[in-house]
Amino acid sequence: MSQLLVIENLSVKFPTRFGEFSALDNVSLDVHAGEIHGLVGESGAGKSTVGAAVIGLLQSPGYVANGRILFDGDNLCEIDESTYHRLRGNRISMIFQDPQTSLNPLLTISDQLVETIRQHSDVGYAAARDRAISLLEETGIHNVEQRIDEFPHQFSGGMRQRVVIALALCTDPELIIADEPTTALDVSVQRQILELIRDLCTTRNIGIILITHDIGVINEITDRVTVLRSGRVIETGITAKVLGQPTDEYTRALMAAVPRLDKRLERFRNIVTDDILTTDNHGFKVNGASAEYAADWLLAETAGVDEGKPAEEPPAILSVAGLDVIFHSGQPGWFGRRQGFKALSDINFELGQGEVLGVVGESGSGKSTLAKAIVGLVDPAAGTLLYRGKPLPAGSARSRRHPARRQIQLVFQDPYSSLNNRQTVENIIAEPLRFYGAARDKKKIRKLVASVLELVEMPQQAMLKYPHQFSGGQRQRIAVARALVARPDLLICDEPTSALDVSIQAQILNLLKDLQSSFGLSILFISHNLAVIRQMADRVIVLQHGQLVETADTETFFAAPKDAYSKLLLSETPSLSLLQQA
Repeated sequence: MSQLLVIENLSVKFPTRFGEFSALDNVSLDVHAGEIHGLVGESGAGKSTVGAAVIGLLQSPGYVANGRILFDGDNLCEIDESTYHRLRGNRISMIFQDPQTSLNPLLTISDQLVETIRQHSDVGYAAARDRAISLLEETGIHNVEQRIDEFPHQFSGGMRQRVVIALALCTDPELIIADEPTTALDVSVQRQILELIRDLCTTRNIGIILITHDIGVINEITDRVTVLRSGRVIETGITAKVLGQPTDEYTRALMAAVPRLDKRLERFRNIVTDDILTTDNHGFKVNGASAEYAADWLLAETAGVDEGKPAEEPPAILSVAGLDVIFHSGQPGWFGRRQGFKALSDINFELGQGEVLGVVGESGSGKSTLAKAIVGLVDPAAGTLLYRGKPLPAGSARSRRHPARRQIQLVFQDPYSSLNNRQTVENIIAEPLRFYGAARDKKKIRKLVASVLELVEMPQQAMLKYPHQFSGGQRQRIAVARALVARPDLLICDEPTSALDVSIQAQILNLLKDLQSSFGLSILFISHNLAVIRQMADRVIVLQHGQLVETADTETFFAAPKDAYSKLLLSETPSLSLLQQA
């Protein structure tokens, strides 16, 4: 394979009022034609900065401090902007992470593809449209001639990502930079996109830089991989060698933090990174506040536990029977009836005291709708919900002071949108204490907030800051702390780690394991990541198109799934076969 891109000793810096921040420090790597080169590392490692530097889209005031980027022999660091503009798109293209924001919602798919093709080549409208149809067919979109005139919102996430790939291919590029192209996709759609990228690389002899934090994706399709940490190259080489026999301690720790599909681990290995929280509070300490104080306070009241029940037969904390959820459209149909979409149909299961129940399925299977029905954010159309044997009212009929409002808490998927950025962390965590009357004295509330922060391994000083001052992993810890201060018996976690890097994911999973064992929490754990479910759940239920297709204990499910859909999900999960079998 011919050498297409060579990066030599590349350093990128961003001036700030506190001095210059070094985003990349003497990074060197190369990409060959017909090769997929993976860049892996945690958030802030510099992966996306490498891609931005190559394509000439570094955010101002960032600049290349030293080094060379040689593309087909030409140093991209020395060309002017007009030359770069012609190069960008014609010979180097980029696939961004979120297809929803990569496409113009006001233009049809045809308009966007045709415009791109005509901008970079001297062809008429009809020829450009024919070319667009051919590209969409190549990326696996069916009924193209009918669908090409639709808008982006009329496509699914996987289909939108295919359109973005078609846009990247419009000008027959020699190099494509794919920045987290499958992060937001379910395993089945992810599999399709990865196979498409591999096929395009092979058939078109394109060089591809694949940026991701998903080790399974790296394992699945890359030829070589470079591991980055804090802007520096830690290790680089053939994928099988780096993943299977890593030589650097950081790489070994990163591989050890990956959830395994083939076996259950008691704990994940912690990686010492800048994101892991320091215990240094810079002298800030609330009098008497500690993780031990929070633990004692949380265990002081075990709400609703029936001491008369035998320990070997704990009562079901949640029973769901015949649950239906229907979403109605705003427009009435025939005979004045509104059209309805059945999001959940005849769902039946039980969740035991102290049990972790995993819920898996693709997007649209009804996982999040189930969580919302339990906490009262949507009303069931039929069926019953029993909490500790007593009927659980629908959300619209559930009073603000109903015990279940406190005893059932939800940790949302996105820690960036689930916290109020206008409130300090202290006010965010204190709100449930005040609302449920768990504490009224200002000094006690402050002490509890500081203590619960320590319990989730956050420094007490964090209570003085705002959410935007923290990373994703830190925000998710704050979200867990907010849920804990309500003293819940049932914690519903809706994809709590899907937006996090592998090392931060490992920290959150370890934290949830510790909290569950320490306080006997029952957890409904929702995820499309089957490897995470393997590590966390005692039992698993599988949803498909709003129906429950299988339920089994975790080890049985992963060893011998019964339903064809369950088998499909397992088969489409990215392999970790190259990792050391330690």
